[in-house]
Amino acid sequence: MSRPHQMKNRFLPSYLLFSLTFLIVLLFLLLASFHLTQYKSESAEVQNTEPSSYHVVVIDAGHGGEDGGTVGVNGVYEKDLNLKIASNLEQMLGAGGIETVMTRSEDILLYDKNSNYQGQKKVQDLANRKKIAEQYENVVFVSIHMNSFPNPKYSGLQVYYSLNDPRSLALAQKIQSISKETLMPDNERKIKPTNGSLYLLDRLKSPAVLIECGFLSNPNECARLSSEEYQQQLSLAIALAIFNYFSLSPQNHPLGS
Repeated sequence: MSRPHQMKNRFLPSYLLFSLTFLIVLLFLLLASFHLTQYKSESAEVQNTEPSSYHVVVIDAGHGGEDGGTVGVNGVYEKDLNLKIASNLEQMLGAGGIETVMTRSEDILLYDKNSNYQGQKKVQDLANRKKIAEQYENVVFVSIHMNSFPNPKYSGLQVYYSLNDPRSLALAQKIQSISKETLMPDNERKIKPTNGSLYLLDRLKSPAVLIECGFLSNPNECARLSSEEYQQQLSLAIALAIFNYFSLSPQNHPLGS
C-alpha cells in the first residue's frame, strides 16, 4: 500500500533537528547583534533617549482560562498551544535583546474578577489586551492563534495584518514568507488585511499582526502543532521574521529612518 504522505509529514531526525535549530538560532542572534550594534552607534549621537525609545514586542497568546479557543482533532486546546508558542517566542526574542511583554503567561482570561463580569469576560479580556499594548511606545503587537475549518483538508499558516499602521503589512509578509521557506514550502496561503472582525487589530494604532499558526481541524497539522519539536521550529521561524523585520527595514528602527 502506498503512503504518499508519510515522508512529507515525518519529522527530521534528532541530530538534524538540533543542527537546524542551532543554525537558525545563531542566524537570528547574529541579526539581533548587528541590529543592536547599529542602534548603539546611532543612539550615542542622541541625548536624553528614554528606555521607551526601544522597540517592545507585545506577544499575545490568544484565548485562555474559560475560553479554550478551538479544539483539535486530537483533543488539544488552542489556548494551550498558543501559550506554548508565545512563551517560546518570548524567550527567543529576549535572547536576541528585544524587550517583550506577554499579555498572558498563564491559563487565564484577562477580566476583573472583582467586577460584575457576567457576560463581559471576553469583552474585558480583549480590552485589557489592548490596554497592555497601548502602555508602550514603539510597540509591535503579535497575536498567536490556531485555525479550524469543518473540512479537514485545509492546512497552513496564515498572517492577518492591521490596516491602521502601514508597517503591519511588512511584518506580516516577513512572517508568512519565512515560515514558508523554513517549515512549509507547500503552503500557498497569502497574508490578509483584517476584515473588521478582529477586535485588537482593528483598534491598535501600532504595527499589529495575528498569526493563525495552522489548522487544528487537519489531523496531520494538528499532530505537528502538538509536538514540542514543531512548536520550537515554528517559534524560531516567527522570531527570525521579527528580527529580519527590525534589521532590514530602516523605517522600523527605534530612532526612525
